[in-house]
Amino acid sequence: MGAQIAAHCVNAGIPAVLFDLPVDGPDRSATARKAIEGLARLNPAPLAAPELAAHIQPANYEEHLALLAGCDLVLEAIAERLDWKQDLYQRIGAALAPHAILATNTSGLSIDALAASLPEAVRARFCGVHFFNPPRYMPLVELIPAAHTDAALLDRLETFLVSDMGKRVVRAKDTPNFIGNRIGVFGILAAMLEAERHGLPYDVVDELTGARLGRAKSGTFRTADVVGLDTLAHVIRTMQTGLPDDPFRAAFDMPPVLAALLEQGALGQKTGAGFYRKEGKTILRLDPPTRQYVPVDARLDEATAAALAERDTARRLRALRDATEPQGRFLWALLRDTFHYAAVHLAEIAHTARDVDFAMRWGFGHAKGPFEIWQAAGWATVAQWIQEDIEHGRALSPTPLPDWVLEGPVPEHGGVHTAAGSWNPGAGEFQPRRELPVYRRQLAPPRLVGESRAAPGRTVYEDAAICLWTLAESGRDDILIASFKTKMHTISPAVTQGLLQAVDLAEERYRGLVVWQTGQPFSAGADLQAMLPAFMQGGPAAIEPLERDLQRVAQRFRAALVPTVVALSGLALGGGCEIAVHASARVAHLETYIGLVEVGVGLVPGAGGLAYCARRAAEQRAASAPDMPLLPFLQKFAEAIATAKVSRSALEARQTGYLRQSDPIVMHEDELLYVAVRHAGALADAGWRPPLAAPFPVAGADGAATLTAQLVNLRDGGFMSEYDYELGRTVAHVICGGDVDPGTLVDEEWMLALERRAFVRLLGNPKTHERIMGMLKTGKPVRN
Repeated sequence: MGAQIAAHCVNAGIPAVLFDLPVDGPDRSATARKAIEGLARLNPAPLAAPELAAHIQPANYEEHLALLAGCDLVLEAIAERLDWKQDLYQRIGAALAPHAILATNTSGLSIDALAASLPEAVRARFCGVHFFNPPRYMPLVELIPAAHTDAALLDRLETFLVSDMGKRVVRAKDTPNFIGNRIGVFGILAAMLEAERHGLPYDVVDELTGARLGRAKSGTFRTADVVGLDTLAHVIRTMQTGLPDDPFRAAFDMPPVLAALLEQGALGQKTGAGFYRKEGKTILRLDPPTRQYVPVDARLDEATAAALAERDTARRLRALRDATEPQGRFLWALLRDTFHYAAVHLAEIAHTARDVDFAMRWGFGHAKGPFEIWQAAGWATVAQWIQEDIEHGRALSPTPLPDWVLEGPVPEHGGVHTAAGSWNPGAGEFQPRRELPVYRRQLAPPRLVGESRAAPGRTVYEDAAICLWTLAESGRDDILIASFKTKMHTISPAVTQGLLQAVDLAEERYRGLVVWQTGQPFSAGADLQAMLPAFMQGGPAAIEPLERDLQRVAQRFRAALVPTVVALSGLALGGGCEIAVHASARVAHLETYIGLVEVGVGLVPGAGGLAYCARRAAEQRAASAPDMPLLPFLQKFAEAIATAKVSRSALEARQTGYLRQSDPIVMHEDELLYVAVRHAGALADAGWRPPLAAPFPVAGADGAATLTAQLVNLRDGGFMSEYDYELGRTVAHVICGGDVDPGTLVDEEWMLALERRAFVRLLGNPKTHERIMGMLKTGKPVRN
């Protein structure tokens, strides 16, 4: 965990020193060095680019304590032993800089107990900073003060964690397991208990408690395997020892099946077996009665499947509450237990209900927190159901719901979240969010059920596909913003026309244009479903005008008389990538995954993507090595397109050439709009003029032949199908400028015409039809 936190620091451009115990031998920091080297083997990758590992310095406690004097933040992440942590603090205390913050990444030990071993001068600078695993990808960080922690220090630290590290911070009280693990691990234990009560196998429980329920697709038992059963057991023991008087204490007993797996050394994914085991490509689940692994067969009954498909939360919960089948009864029991536990312990563990809901969203991947679901389903009705189950002995604990649940402001307002704020049971009032200056950079922050959802700006134009608006309410009415309304923000013909209108409007009335989406992804590419009717009626020829319009959008973004800035986060595939690369500039969240993936549906990029790559390769050669051949600069683009490669981070996209060095990369997704609008304004202030059209050299037929020869090796080695090879040949032909001599100067129109001809020709191929229909039916590429 320490190595992965260090990795995320260098992702953010913050150099890190990684300490571990010294070893005998010439390299006494070998343990830390091996941990750094091991980052390259972890999946998902902790590093946004492999070479960043060089910015983590290995160190040990005997030789390198003096390095701590140069550190502003010292984060301890050793094993969860109170005495070991206290011993470490004694060892490093004198080496800390006078201003340094000392923090622990403990997942549940008492912050006050840890602080007791520190000198008084350090206690004010000590707190808990609990990252969730894996720290690069899980947004939640819990910030837990000790009794003497300086309040101003917490504000500075929260600001750093949010803006510099890209984290979503929840402040927790110093109670065992804090908020996320307290509620989340209780939910896992409740799922195990209720699954046993209702006789459900693990794979069915995971199907019920995964994506269908608005949670991580791994569900309950797969998540436990991924986290590590030893880690789960440690958190359970922390609850057992730290919460002896918890009214739900019976639920903290170690499940016998978990104890048996631990005894066997079956710790989950890290050992190859836990609740599940993989044999080749076959996934097996543990069958507790026989202690054997059997094939998974997660079938849902029709009534429960229908209830989970219901979008209205009130109707969904009522269907589960009234269920007669074990699966539906299990789900109601699980939700009831979680609601009950969260309500009983809210005042103890958190400042407001907002903290609980955000902790479960950001730390456990839930679409909605427990109080949000409860409120959306009808607060008073669900409270009555829970109380009835408590009275009839169906709940895990006989403890009644707190008074504030049943009477007073909360039921009067329909729940714990209102426009005025979220419920604080200790203060007996709805409290607004903290107003740190860093949050002013989040112009459209995530909202909870019941909170005010006022639009952040003024709508200029809106239809079913796109919304054009400005930040008039924030005093920034000079930059036009375009946001797609299509599923996965795909680019339909209506979106295409909306973008053309946006450029026209921006040039006429505004100083810039920003494309920004409400949530991820930026865009999954062209809307194939929307284009299908035209294709069915007129064949490939009917698609050519639509493709020309896509090319027009890209070229208008490049040649616009005002700066065009694309705010990227999540997937930016196909046409989404092509729009982005042609814009004046891009602002990208670190977790941006860009690629030209059209070969997956049997096509080549058709909105200017190949033209961009050819021109960009020529620009890169001219800027860095004009005497070198063009092909090495072009090759990385050709290989990425032919293999449908998608960047694994914004930093990798910059290396590929889809982002430029001048394109800002931001760590926090919710700051994208703020940065993009100001970036567009800065470009306008600097006197933006679009680049002048100029011809550029291409690699020609010789370059295409060289690229094709490399594809032969991939095909013959079994790394691509015969049709992949044909598509790769087409990519090589177009990206090298067609049947011309090496070094021939061409212009954009020449390249765009090559793209269109190749695109339309491939549309007539039956193998392309198979790939398109396969993608529309399954959402996955067909490799024929």
